[in-house]
Amino acid sequence: MSLGLNYKNKKHIFDEICDGTEGHPPYLEYPLLRETGIVRHGFSTRLGGASRGCYASLNLSFDRGDDPEAVKENFRRIGNALGVDCNDMVLSKQTHTTNVRVVTEKDRGKGITRDRDYTDVDGLITNVPGLCLVTSYADCVPLYFVDPVKKVIGLSHSGWRGTVGKIGRNTIEIMNEKFGCDPSDILAAVGPSVCMDCYEVSEEVIDRFREAFEERYWEQLFYRKPDGKYQLDLWKANQIIFLEAGIRPEHIAVTNVCTHCNSRILYSHRAAGNKRGNLCAFLALKRQDEER
Repeated sequence: MSLGLNYKNKKHIFDEICDGTEGHPPYLEYPLLRETGIVRHGFSTRLGGASRGCYASLNLSFDRGDDPEAVKENFRRIGNALGVDCNDMVLSKQTHTTNVRVVTEKDRGKGITRDRDYTDVDGLITNVPGLCLVTSYADCVPLYFVDPVKKVIGLSHSGWRGTVGKIGRNTIEIMNEKFGCDPSDILAAVGPSVCMDCYEVSEEVIDRFREAFEERYWEQLFYRKPDGKYQLDLWKANQIIFLEAGIRPEHIAVTNVCTHCNSRILYSHRAAGNKRGNLCAFLALKRQDEER
């Protein structure tokens, strides 16, 4: 079943998944990651949930004023669709940092079925099968990482601050430091988020990007408009970060799905402001008996 997404180009990076039955909302996934056979993953839409009003309908945030019971039901539904139990999920506590937490068995359920005992965490990595990493979005960039050799995964939230701080590089470096991951083995993906056409920023933001990225990249990353504002490409910026960190070009998938262009299907802060729900990215290592 087609979701009716507006793609930025004709190449469909994501598959559309929707069986249309109650309890199984649609979600988006990457063939690049699915074909490893070792992970369950996806990116939610705003369809198929229990929330109402401005949160309609698959809001996955407990922090926006929605009915907590509806949010719990939404996590249960998307978990059923992905084949992941809510008790196995671990949710970030995002504050636009570049901090990455190593998730262990002790973190199982935190942020979903148990209280979190951490804050200022925008990235998560683990090598524990069955644990599902979860990060939240409404225009910022989801970054997925899968090392099929070491069987380590990572999921990071990268808004403009995280991108300038290169949380993608930081995630890769911590995967290497903690688990011995070779960047050349890692598969990395840039998830649905605001596109360059929809992302206007000030010169102050662009100055930060000029400091963080070599001048040879500037023409690809941003351009100035007659009113003095700029359009910024976070997708390209994170792709550059992946390459600089040692990810092979053939191991990178970059989205062509903009949250703002598809605000009927995906929550977008730029489209709706604070009166909205949140999307989530999900990534879990399969247990050994689940691998194909």
